[in-house]
Amino acid sequence: MKILTVNAGSSSLKFNCIELPSQKELISGYFEKIGMNGSFYNIKINGEKTKREVDLKNHNDAVRYLKEELLSNKIVSSLDEIDGVGHRLVHGGDRFKDSVLLTDEVLKECEKFNDLAPLHNPAMLQCIKAFQSEMPSTPMVGVFDTSFHQTIPEINYLYSVPYEWYQEYGIRKYGFHGTSHKYITKTMQKILNKEEVNLINCHIGSGGSICCIKNGKSYDTTMGFSPNAGLMMGTRSGDIDYSILPYYMDKTKKSITEVDLMLNKQSGLLGISGMYSDHRDIENGMNEGNERCILANDMYIDRIVRYIAQYYVELDGKVDALVFTAGLGENAREFRENIIEKLSALGMKIDVEENNKIASYLDKNEGIISSSDSSVPIYVIPTNEELMIALDTYHIIG
Repeated sequence: MKILTVNAGSSSLKFNCIELPSQKELISGYFEKIGMNGSFYNIKINGEKTKREVDLKNHNDAVRYLKEELLSNKIVSSLDEIDGVGHRLVHGGDRFKDSVLLTDEVLKECEKFNDLAPLHNPAMLQCIKAFQSEMPSTPMVGVFDTSFHQTIPEINYLYSVPYEWYQEYGIRKYGFHGTSHKYITKTMQKILNKEEVNLINCHIGSGGSICCIKNGKSYDTTMGFSPNAGLMMGTRSGDIDYSILPYYMDKTKKSITEVDLMLNKQSGLLGISGMYSDHRDIENGMNEGNERCILANDMYIDRIVRYIAQYYVELDGKVDALVFTAGLGENAREFRENIIEKLSALGMKIDVEENNKIASYLDKNEGIISSSDSSVPIYVIPTNEELMIALDTYHIIG
């Protein structure tokens, strides 16, 4: 089967075409600045990248160019050869506990979550309609970023606010990065040959979340009602005292919309360093002795260590593995080392030599980085959200 995976943002569209069950990637691409000046897209086939500058007025234009690339590169001779399309949807509320075939009824349900993800959900629904228009007979599957976390118990997903807030407005922890956490869980189940695995999974990239996985299911996670909870990230603040907002708004006369934008787009590593949201730039700044870059890095490590320690306790110390994944988790070797060194009180220890061998740009991109006497085995495992979307789609339409 040929499965197309689609991940649409408010001004972007990422796609992969994967052949299953062989898991061979046939083509991938990324459309950027949709609806903006300077729009373009990149295509990668057999490791070779091509960039094309085109006018992308909306997601429909992106879908049409995607169709042309599939045909002109002979990935398919007709769109009928695409057996299914898997769409990543940011929010499924507490309605969707797993991936699902996108019927008209399901899409109407998805519209109810637009208020919970106003930047992403409407764009994704528009994108789904564009694909339905171009491929009316092809089954579409929705893979929700929140569904993996629907096993989190009430004690962990409720906030200590009036219970009516949850009953009437759905205010609760939803969690995100679920597709990645699910992929890592399934991968570790195979590696450890154990279904009911207890894991602490650190998805650390420009966005970051840590998931406490108990008996193979999500038990707790750092992201909450929105992705701007938990860890500080590239541009997101993570957890802060809510009283800061009215105080700052009173002092500056800024609106809640302006402050919300600052907390999502101008905080985190960028806010502390004053210059960089990419950790690679932070590292360069640290090497030059930039004190604010050093501070931003130390704060990020500190936040990650706190949550790992919390989840270690939540799992009663019975942890089958601590896993690092996503861009920073997979590649920043010294960053991983610094985190593990701060976990020495829990008996976690690193094998520095093995850790230094693992990164996506090296010959080895996964493996164990803990020493033989570490209390918890520590792994680096590359995530693959696109493959997880494709596999879910494959199983549903199969």
